[in-house]
Amino acid sequence: MPTLPGLYRIRIGGRLGATALSAFPSMVAEPKGSETVLTGVLEDRSALFGVLAQIEALGLELLELSQIPVGPTPPDAGPEITGIR
Repeated sequence: MPTLPGLYRIRIGGRLGATALSAFPSMVAEPKGSETVLTGVLEDRSALFGVLAQIEALGLELLELSQIPVGPTPPDAGPEITGIR
């Protein structure tokens, strides 16, 4: 069963240099203190497992993997402000 694309955030221990970052061309990297946060859309499970395999192959420390919810805001998400002038 194919998986729909998803937006993912991956926290890695340490600050990655240009060479290590080149292993993740579909991800945007942002240094956060002593960590690197990779964010990007992964097309399916295979792409997700490919990124995880790269992390393992490079000997990087995976701290967190999370899928970021995207899409329309549900109607019960809070009041909607309209008609402000």
